Amino acid sequence: MIVVRGGTDKPVSSQRLADYFETRNEIEGYLYLGYPIIGTIDGGFQIDALLLSEQHGAIIFHLIEGAFDENIVFENIQDESYTKLESKLKQHKDLTIKRNLAVELNSVSFAPAWSNRSGVKSDYPILVTTDDLTAYLNAVNWQDNSTYQKLVSVIQSITTIRNRNKRGYVKKLDSKGAKLKKLEESIANLDRQQSTAVIETVEGVQRIRGLAGSGKTIVLALKVAYLHAKNPDWRMAVTFNSRALKNQLKHFITLFTLEHTNEEPDWDKIDIIHAWGSPSMRGIYYEICLKHNIEYFDFKAAEGMAKNYGKGFDVACEKAYNEIKAFQQYYDVVLIDEAQDFSPYFLRLCYGALRPPKRLVYAYDELQNISNNQMPSPEQLFGLDNNGKPLVSLYNTQGKPKQDIVLNVCYRNSRPVLATAHALGFGIYRQKGLIQMFDQHQLWQDVGYNVKDGKLADGESVTLTRDEKSSPEFLENHSTIDDLIAFKSFNNDADQITYLIAEIEKNIKEDELKLDDIMVIHPEPYTAKRAVGVIREELFNKGINSNLAGVSTSPDEFFKDNAVVFTQIYRAKGNEASMVYIINAQECFDAFNIAQKRNMLFTALTRSKAWVRVIGYGQNMQALKQEFQKVKNNNFELKFTYPTAEERKKLNIVNRDMTEQERKKLQKKSASVDDLIQSLMNGEIHKEDLSEEARAKLKALL
Repeated sequence: MIVVRGGTDKPVSSQRLADYFETRNEIEGYLYLGYPIIGTIDGGFQIDALLLSEQHGAIIFHLIEGAFDENIVFENIQDESYTKLESKLKQHKDLTIKRNLAVELNSVSFAPAWSNRSGVKSDYPILVTTDDLTAYLNAVNWQDNSTYQKLVSVIQSITTIRNRNKRGYVKKLDSKGAKLKKLEESIANLDRQQSTAVIETVEGVQRIRGLAGSGKTIVLALKVAYLHAKNPDWRMAVTFNSRALKNQLKHFITLFTLEHTNEEPDWDKIDIIHAWGSPSMRGIYYEICLKHNIEYFDFKAAEGMAKNYGKGFDVACEKAYNEIKAFQQYYDVVLIDEAQDFSPYFLRLCYGALRPPKRLVYAYDELQNISNNQMPSPEQLFGLDNNGKPLVSLYNTQGKPKQDIVLNVCYRNSRPVLATAHALGFGIYRQKGLIQMFDQHQLWQDVGYNVKDGKLADGESVTLTRDEKSSPEFLENHSTIDDLIAFKSFNNDADQITYLIAEIEKNIKEDELKLDDIMVIHPEPYTAKRAVGVIREELFNKGINSNLAGVSTSPDEFFKDNAVVFTQIYRAKGNEASMVYIINAQECFDAFNIAQKRNMLFTALTRSKAWVRVIGYGQNMQALKQEFQKVKNNNFELKFTYPTAEERKKLNIVNRDMTEQERKKLQKKSASVDDLIQSLMNGEIHKEDLSEEARAKLKALL
């Protein structure tokens, strides 16, 4: 039995009920406390507690705190709860048989402090003791429970998502469109961790970690809708790095709020707001600068302050944080998506803008950090108080809402695609060796890998694999391995383009895919517009519409109906498509900033919900294809020797982010012995940056 603890104003009876069901391991299902909230013509109606199980159907619990009170008309409350939930369920045809509900539905009162007032067999049952609970459950049996999964989906509001991509146009039984239809129907419900992440809210900071495709963005949208329905006066902010997420978040929050309250969200209370912002666009950082009367830095000015390219926002946030002596507190909840893309100082700004008890939820994927920085611990992120103690430490305590939640099941990428992304991202089978590695071994198991052979420890050989639990088999069983993921190498760019156009045309005309099922990703943001121009023109000549995200669409928009989406990697983050083409992939094989390039490739691969094609040209593409073949030959398992702490340090130095300008500067310094020695002494460069020849010359001179 899975107990999910939502907010409740009946803590004692809720805890007693939770304690009971946590001992009933033989019951399959969920006990929700403070959930669901049902949208009615009068607004949101909250159920105190709801049991969903294959054995007993749906049982509504009206919870009563304290001693007997004759003024509580529990009969009316049971009736109202029953009719509200029955009305919601009957809106779904799959849950009805003719005019009747196809679900065993009951309503009871649970009053653990009402001594000697049990009424288990009454028309309006009152359960007082654990024996009463057991006796009542023994009397309630759901005979035909074939609609159980659908019941859970409706209660979790997931049906709302599934209904948005109807594929009634599909005619062929085995087309890609038909396979997608079945695939989308299979992802019916939230799992245990996702349900917990949505409903359980702590009085403080909560961390949600998960792979790409584990549902983090959906979870955050559901959480906003739930908290908004339960606390309509709270002022909330949802913030993110990729502007292309804004419309997606707004869409989901609207859908889920309608489910809970039957009304549109109050957008005066919910800010879907970019992290940076400007005078023409709302943003967390920009508004904090305004409210605290401190200098605001735009992109150009911030980059001018930063020593390393791409770090301007980090520097701007650090400067703002250090200048604020006392924070104005104006949010009740802040939720941060893509938190791996932000420095600790941005999270500290968000934390500072919160009213007590500082409800901050941050979600991230450790493996999707394009900038190649590992996520710091909560203690490092939020810093110390005046007494030198961490402001934030996260613990999961039995019987309380979880502060640290790991979403370890991937519902987007199949096992072959995900394992390939990890193998290439870390350089597991790279001829020159590993590119990067986690300092914390446990992170591999946190994201759903199991140790098949060896040992997950420094200096030890290990084989990691994913099983059906963390990578559901239905994600890969619909197609062959060679169709799920393919690497194609061409002689030149023209051949690559010819292949891409022919494949997209086939996807639409033969495979029964919609145009917006297709995403084409170029890994390099600065050349993407020029690189895809010819391709889009040729598609247009064939009557196939396309958009370049953020260029031919607004910055806040990613997908448009009836158009293939082209994108550079930074805009692709947070989005997904059924068929993904990664073009010019040779740029990700070997480069002076290889860790960043491989992280880009990892992110691009994990955009795929079903099929992915990695294409490019030249020797580097051929070498990348051969590296993938090693992944495939090893049955998509990761076999490597875990680098020691010293080896990991060296990897981080050798493969750290450097711009072309910084690389040229390094080469110039290497020509001057005095400059070189000084740069080594002050830590500006490291001995690992030098070629073997340069190191040998320096050693001889010294």
